[in-house]
Amino acid sequence: MAIRKILPLEDVARRLPPLRRAGRTIVHCHGCFDLLHIGHIRHLQAARMMGDVLVVTITADEFVDKGEGRPAFAEELRAESLAALECVDFVAVTASPTAVEAIRLLRPDYYVKGQAAAERPSARFRLETEMVRAAGGEVRFTHEEVFSSTGLLNAHFRVPRGTSST
Repeated sequence: MAIRKILPLEDVARRLPPLRRAGRTIVHCHGCFDLLHIGHIRHLQAARMMGDVLVVTITADEFVDKGEGRPAFAEELRAESLAALECVDFVAVTASPTAVEAIRLLRPDYYVKGQAAAERPSARFRLETEMVRAAGGEVRFTHEEVFSSTGLLNAHFRVPRGTSST
């Protein structure tokens, strides 16, 4: 059952050392994953192919800064959606606006982001990159087609002002 994949971050971190000792490569992806779509799925599948164990962390609701009404889905539902994917081994919610603490605890071999992060690195991503390197890992990128959850939500689910939603 997918729910068993969802654990507190500290519990995921405790499960990784035996996997490392067994020679497994740990891959870590992080994001909001508010509206899980084909771009996310392809990104996670590509990331999983880079290693043996895929850990996905998501930003807690209180730290999602995508605009009014976001996240559209609560962290529990976002975690459940990710855990349902076969390529994902563990899911955890981070109580922080960045993945820095998760990276410090998980110490992934590879921290994987989409190509957009490489092309337009944010201040958050630069901090995460520093922590990956300090933890002895490597930053890698997937090259899947990019879709924007924010763009999709804004285009398809927002009711224009002055109109009724019924």
